[in-house]
Amino acid sequence: MLRFRSSSYLHRHFGYTLVEVTLVLAVLLSLVGILFIGTQAYLKGADRAVCLQNLASVQKAVRAYGNLHQLVPGNAVDNLKGEIFGSDKFIPIEPRCPANGVYTFRGNILPQVGELYMSCSEEGHSPKNHAAW
Repeated sequence: MLRFRSSSYLHRHFGYTLVEVTLVLAVLLSLVGILFIGTQAYLKGADRAVCLQNLASVQKAVRAYGNLHQLVPGNAVDNLKGEIFGSDKFIPIEPRCPANGVYTFRGNILPQVGELYMSCSEEGHSPKNHAAW
């Protein structure tokens, strides 16, 4: 009867090599990186959508004020911004851009159709088509 003593081919080693572990880690880190890029793009788009909604709401409030007081675009209004924002006004709280942009207002002139009363300093936060606003 033949007996094999401790030969190297009889012992099996279970586990992963360093190359395999490194490859798995590289794939996982790549997937996490893609996830972060996607999340950042999603948040940027959401901020833009909220800002555009703010612009549209203010524009509609300015139009409603003009219609309520039978004003035509181009008429001067004392403290137009104060007539739009405030308690018991069209918009209770002055909106803020979620991407930390700065809103600027056109002053005390009721804007013409197709002109915005409020604009945002953040790049890309202006509507592509606001002619009907």
